[in-house]
Amino acid sequence: MLAHSHELRVYGGVKLFIGTGSPELGAKISEYLQIPVSGRDVIDFPNENIFIKLHGSVRGQDVYVIQSTASPVHRNLMELLIMIQTLRLDSAARITAVVPYLCYGRSDKKDQPRVPISARLVADMITVAGADRVLTMDLHQGQIQGFFNIPVDELTAVHLLSNHFRKKEIEDLVVVTDLGFAKRARTFAELLDAPLAIIEKRRVGNLDRAEVMNVIGEVRGKRAIVVDDEVDTAGTLIETVRALEREGVDEIYACATHGVLSDPALERIEASSLREVVLTDSIPIPPASRSGSVIPSTSTRSSRAARA
Repeated sequence: MLAHSHELRVYGGVKLFIGTGSPELGAKISEYLQIPVSGRDVIDFPNENIFIKLHGSVRGQDVYVIQSTASPVHRNLMELLIMIQTLRLDSAARITAVVPYLCYGRSDKKDQPRVPISARLVADMITVAGADRVLTMDLHQGQIQGFFNIPVDELTAVHLLSNHFRKKEIEDLVVVTDLGFAKRARTFAELLDAPLAIIEKRRVGNLDRAEVMNVIGEVRGKRAIVVDDEVDTAGTLIETVRALEREGVDEIYACATHGVLSDPALERIEASSLREVVLTDSIPIPPASRSGSVIPSTSTRSSRAARA
């Protein structure tokens, strides 16, 4: 009886808030956990300032805030920071920032003179705002966890995505990735019992495109799955597809955790020979962005579609 009462007291102390950057994902998490979404007002003033007011007290509560920091990046980031500070000022016992997609992940080092390490700045901002813990998915680089002075739990979508392709039972399979995602891609390949090939690439200046240098591994005559942490403008993805085509790959699929899909990603994907691009819902994918070859794969539903 005492243990049962203690359990009720613990779960009764959990509060769940959803930011405007993750409405669908937040609703799915709420439904799965059977925890109602706590009310809040998010107001955008004419001067673009954001104002947040909670509908009820969170004093002494264990609070989770779900907010992805995809487009509009700066608005979603500021909303997350203001939400965290609002909860801290209302004396929440613990605040966990659930950030499925963490912005500025690519700016994780000084790889040229006179440039910032923006990922570290974002980590500092979340910490200073008052978060006690961060929960995220597939960071661009693992060392970003070390930018935080608070605990970081990094989840991965590798198992979810590999399960999608396992159900398709594709033969003569090879998994292809770049060096930055190689460790997690190796796990992806092992789950599919497939060999791993590496794309050697070099980024051209500060532009969002890369020049593919070489394909390391045997890919000729195989069906390839290109796996990465995100698809932004799809420039690097299309260069990878072209390199694989030159090496004699029969069919090419792609998957990633984060579907940023900045312009002109969809046009590039549709004009390519990609059979399918599978993405999770760490970033909301509007219906207008779901083309014949771009499909979502979530923990509650796995869609399947391929271009003819």
